[in-house]
Amino acid sequence: MSTALSALPTRAARWSATHPWRAIGAWLAFVVIAVGLAATVPTNDVEDADYRVGESGRAADLVDAAGLDQAPYESVLVRARSGDLDAAAARAAAAELAEQMRSVPGVAGVGDAVPSADGSALLVSVELTSEDVDAAPLLDVTSAVQADHPDLVVAQAGDVTIGDAIDERVGEDLRSAEFISLPITLVLMLLAFGALIAAGLPVLLAATSVAATIGISAPISWLVPAEPTVYSMIVLIGMAVGVDYSLFYLKRERQERAAGRTTLDAVAIAAETSGHAILVSGAAVVASLAGLFVLTDVTFNSLATGAILVVAVAVLGSITVLPALLVKLGRWVDRPRIPLLWRLTRRVRTGTISGRVLGPVVRHPVAALVVSSIGIAALAVPAFTMKTHQASIETLPADIPAVQTLREITRAFPGEGTSAQVVVTGADPAAAQAALERLATDAERSGDFVTDGAQVRTSADGGTSVVDLALPFEESDDRAADAIERLRADLAPAALDDLPGDSAWAVGGGAADSLDYNDKRDQRMPFLLGFVLLLTMVMMVLAFRSVLLGLVSTVLNLASVGVAFGLLSIVFQHGVGEGLLDFTSPGFVIDWIPIFVLVVLVGLSMDYHVFVLSRIRELIDRGLPARDAVHRGIADTAGVITSAAAVMVSVFAIFATLSMMEMKMMGVGLSAAILIDATVIRLVVLPAVLVLLGERAWPRRPARRAADAVPEPAPALAR
Repeated sequence: MSTALSALPTRAARWSATHPWRAIGAWLAFVVIAVGLAATVPTNDVEDADYRVGESGRAADLVDAAGLDQAPYESVLVRARSGDLDAAAARAAAAELAEQMRSVPGVAGVGDAVPSADGSALLVSVELTSEDVDAAPLLDVTSAVQADHPDLVVAQAGDVTIGDAIDERVGEDLRSAEFISLPITLVLMLLAFGALIAAGLPVLLAATSVAATIGISAPISWLVPAEPTVYSMIVLIGMAVGVDYSLFYLKRERQERAAGRTTLDAVAIAAETSGHAILVSGAAVVASLAGLFVLTDVTFNSLATGAILVVAVAVLGSITVLPALLVKLGRWVDRPRIPLLWRLTRRVRTGTISGRVLGPVVRHPVAALVVSSIGIAALAVPAFTMKTHQASIETLPADIPAVQTLREITRAFPGEGTSAQVVVTGADPAAAQAALERLATDAERSGDFVTDGAQVRTSADGGTSVVDLALPFEESDDRAADAIERLRADLAPAALDDLPGDSAWAVGGGAADSLDYNDKRDQRMPFLLGFVLLLTMVMMVLAFRSVLLGLVSTVLNLASVGVAFGLLSIVFQHGVGEGLLDFTSPGFVIDWIPIFVLVVLVGLSMDYHVFVLSRIRELIDRGLPARDAVHRGIADTAGVITSAAAVMVSVFAIFATLSMMEMKMMGVGLSAAILIDATVIRLVVLPAVLVLLGERAWPRRPARRAADAVPEPAPALAR
């Protein structure tokens, strides 16, 4: 890293320390202006068409252009509460439902009641005018019919009710996570510092960084459209790195004051050491998150942009307004003290506990490395059999009434589940219809599709025709993907390739969309992994002038990612811990979770990895032998790392308790992996490897003048 860039935290801190009110005022103005942007600039949201990929995306585009998109609809299931269905009573209930539904605003039409193959249920389809129809009046009608027919079950599910239920549950989950995470973070900071102001500063800086980033995201969305979940990503990453950076800086400043430095000197030393580590760490996190752009996916483009912005804002606040606040507060940063916690933090010397753990590792590095590597490998091996798939009805919370109803509908009426959509354009309408009807017949004979009642729809201009072929499998079933591949490779070409004229065809639908997305992800995943690991390795080499440290960092990142993927596979694919975490295994991991966990885990783990290596580098520059520097450097930083990791693990663990499967997977994957990364990997594997590498990992830099050297802290430091 260049000298000018390395000196940036020190110069910024010195200016902020000598002009504290200007620095504080500038930060407040920045946050207020940013928040104001959110209130005045509309957000440019991602559109449905932006999510389309591959052949299924082309099929959807053709259907859209031809105006053949099917209107949204709701399905009402009528079945017996117990025993056999009374057909007459069921049809009376269906007729009553249809009559009342037709008068509800937003209803375009109501179809005839259709019996299931075994006669155990009736299904009534209610066509809507748009996706914006209010679901409440529809549900009121269903409830009224249910009340009139207590011996039957009359239940509703569909595009609108499922969407509203998911939105409501996601909102409840996020509000719950935010409500719990803030006090937990504050409690952990109180345990780390024993004083209210010191504990509040990291939380305050993180919160203002998040607020400013959300404001900036509004105008940025006109360059990179905003995905709805980007704000959750900003809060998640912003609170994690914002608290970490402040924690690193504040801990070092307090150590230097405890060693007898003035507040101004302590801030300057913290800037030169922790400030530099924050800058390198922030750059490493940004590099990791930038890997999401490799996927060329609209969702990950949005998530990467929001996360990179909040990391940059958190770094800016840590090296500017934080030094200014520390100078103005002086020793008041340790007020008001929590008596018991304050005494406890004062009595525990830096490195007391971690030093005892590190002792055997430093003395027996080979044994420590072998034992820890075996444990890590055991957890990572299941990652090689991990199966991924898009979120589906199987991953939705079963306690949502509309989800329960939809599952019952798909069991009784397989044609209402996942389907393939075959689109033909540019052919003679009559020829296209005949070919698609022939294709539907061949598809049903193959046993892969259910085509009873499948009708060819043709656009008003006759240029495009489409037919829907239902699949008798769950969308996540491997047989569904196999059926789509056979449809594309054999059935469709046989029926459609000989159409006269300049015709073209494409296979789309839910199962095809999932297949295409998985194919694209599988193709780009090696590039993502290579980009993230290579770029973070290069940054470590530039920061520490050591190729060996860059390689070590890359290997440790791979180990952390392997553990995370292995745990996701063990828990969610194989169902270990279902009862404890209150979920039913879908038999796969939701496809975007491994990608998200990869970049976030590498980025956040680099936070404390850089902090540890910076401390060791600092001690080596003072002349300590590599073995002693490794032992003392890791012991000195272990308390800070423990506090930082505790915040991240606690916050992510909250997500593991939520009801939405995506959040549960994200919480389990990140919390467990960070816990293992901050303990086994950073306290056992890292020191063992560094001790074995010895002086080779640390190229000696020219000795600095005594006047420029960082003073040695006193043995007993305030925690």
